[in-house]
Amino acid sequence: MRLSNLADYAVVLMSAAARQCGSVPIHAGMLAEQTGIPGPTAQKLVSGLARAGLLVASRGSGGGVRLARPAAAISVADIIEAVEGPIALTACVAEGRHDCTLEGSCKVQPHWGVVNGAVRGALAGISLASLAAKPRTAPPIPAMADDEIRL
Repeated sequence: MRLSNLADYAVVLMSAAARQCGSVPIHAGMLAEQTGIPGPTAQKLVSGLARAGLLVASRGSGGGVRLARPAAAISVADIIEAVEGPIALTACVAEGRHDCTLEGSCKVQPHWGVVNGAVRGALAGISLASLAAKPRTAPPIPAMADDEIRL
């Protein structure tokens, strides 16, 4: 499974917005500059994320966008779904889709909901705040003596 570029960019853009402490408005152009996302793409994402209720936009001098709620209350799943719609690994679980040649005989189709729920649950457990924080470095692994065996 791979995210679309747009969903990937949305996560990057939201992380940059979260690093602004969430309450200070920032322009889409500044987010584009900070992230390397092309300006028109950043603007498109800002509009879509605002429509989804993840960003709040204000016009005029001092305007821009800010997080609609604290970064800890926004998950990676929220961001991906704002861009791509419901998280589903296969198209056959989408309501109204009947274009699978195995439909009617597939024994796995009834179980895809569980799989999709597990993937969504994992992504919902990752907050925007954790992505915006500086990465923690793993503690160094102590050197082993030549005669020492670790399991």
